[in-house]
Amino acid sequence: MLFFNLSAFYFFYFAAVGVYVIFMPKVLHDIGYNAFDIGIIFALAPLMRFATPFLFLKHVELNLTVFKSALFLSILTSSLFYFTIDNFYAFMINNAILGVCLSLILPYLEVTAIKNLGSSKYGKSRLFGSIGFMLISLVLAKFLSEPKIALDYYLAMNILTVIFALLLVKNDVAHVKKEEDESFSFLKYWPFWLSLFFMQMSFGGFYNFFTIYETEHGISLEMTSYLWSFGVICEILILYFQGPLLKKNLLTIIKICVGITVFRWLLLYAYPDSLTITFLSQSLHAFSFGLYHSTVIMFLYTLYDNKKLAQQFMYGVAYGLGGFVGAFAAGWSYGEYLFVYSAIFALVSLITLFFI
Repeated sequence: MLFFNLSAFYFFYFAAVGVYVIFMPKVLHDIGYNAFDIGIIFALAPLMRFATPFLFLKHVELNLTVFKSALFLSILTSSLFYFTIDNFYAFMINNAILGVCLSLILPYLEVTAIKNLGSSKYGKSRLFGSIGFMLISLVLAKFLSEPKIALDYYLAMNILTVIFALLLVKNDVAHVKKEEDESFSFLKYWPFWLSLFFMQMSFGGFYNFFTIYETEHGISLEMTSYLWSFGVICEILILYFQGPLLKKNLLTIIKICVGITVFRWLLLYAYPDSLTITFLSQSLHAFSFGLYHSTVIMFLYTLYDNKKLAQQFMYGVAYGLGGFVGAFAAGWSYGEYLFVYSAIFALVSLITLFFI
C-alpha cells in the first residue's frame, strides 16, 4: 500500500508540475501578459525554493504539522489562481506562496520514500512522476480550448497530490521524532553543493531553449516534441532498472552521470541539425537526469543526519538557485555556442566532485 500511495503521489505531483511548467506560460500569454511579466512570475518558484530552507536552519523544523500546513496551503493558493490571475501583483504573490509550499512537500516525502523503499524500489516508484508529467502534456494539449481549463487541471492534480500525501503520513510516526542531529553545514561538503549548482545551471540552455534551438536548425516542432517525450521515456527506463546501480559507489556514479552530461551538451553543439545524434543526446537524459537525480538523493541521505533539511537544500541550491541562474545565463549566451557554455558548466560540476 505504501508503494501504491507513494507512486500515486509522485504521479499527481509531477502531473501538476507539468501543467504549471508546460501550459501556464501559454495561459498567461493568451490573457495578455508580456514575456517580461511571465519571466518574473516563473522565476519566483525557484527563488522561493532556494530561500525557504534557510528558515529551517535554526528557526523552524520541517515536522508533520508544517508539512500538513504546506499541503493545505498549496490547495488554497491553487484555488486563488482563479481570482488573482488577472492581476499581475496578486498573481505574483500567489505564486511566491505556492513556491514556499512546494519547497516543503517534496523534500519531506523523499525522505519517507528512501527510508521505506530503499534504493531498490525508490526508482520504480519515482518513475510514476515522469509518467504523470508526460501524460499530462499529451492530454491537456488536446483539451486546452480556453486558458483557464489549465487552472482546473492544476487544481485537480494538486488536490489528488494532497490526498495521497496525507495517506502516506496518516500512520507515519517516524517524522514525529526529532532528527537525531539538527546541525547542518554547507562548508563540510562544499564541493558537492557547488557541483549541484553548476550541474543544474548547465540545464538552463536545455530547459529554456532546446525547442527553439532545434527548430532553428531545421527540425520540426512536432519532431522536437517527440524528442522531449523520448528523453522522458529513457528517464523512466533508468528509474525502473537503476536499483542495482544504487548499491555501488554513489559518488562514482554521480561523476559518471555528470561526465555523460558534458558529452551530451557537446553533441547538441556539434550536431544541432542531425536528428539521429539529437535522439542519441536525448537518450542520455536517462543518466544526466534520471540516474543522477536518484543517486544525489541517496548520497545526501548518507551525508547528513538532518535528512529532510538536506533534501530541502538540494532542491533549493540545484533546482532553485541553479535553475534560476541557468535560465539567465542561457538567455544571455543563446546562439551557436549555447551548449558549449552548458558543457563548461557541467565540466565545472564534474571537477568540483574530485575535491570531495
